[in-house]
Amino acid sequence: MLRFAFLLPFLGFAQCDRDESVAAYGAADQTWALQEIDGLPYDATALIRFPEEGRIEGNAPCNTYSATLNAPYPWFELQNLTATRAACAGLEAEGFYFAALMAMTQSEVSGDVMILRNEDGHEMVFRAVE
Repeated sequence: MLRFAFLLPFLGFAQCDRDESVAAYGAADQTWALQEIDGLPYDATALIRFPEEGRIEGNAPCNTYSATLNAPYPWFELQNLTATRAACAGLEAEGFYFAALMAMTQSEVSGDVMILRNEDGHEMVFRAVE
């Protein structure tokens, strides 16, 4: 039994590498389409994916984007959001989407629904797409 005691510190390091973000709690390996913001349908197309630990990427109405995901589940904090710079008729909807996404602080995944929300009562509802 004592000979395995030397492995305990290394097991702790293995746990440190584990993804604790929303991706690890049901959001990974899915593409999520925005359905509504604050209870109102979102008429444009916005997608979000979790391609690797600590990253998000997606498609907004006009541009592709990526950001750093910097919080353990159920918290949600994005940093360093970058997007391409194409112009289209959906730029207003895109600005609204990015502002809402950056303001979210909590996440919840239940089956094919992902909800992002914040303390001010704002909410974004996404549904998994195939």
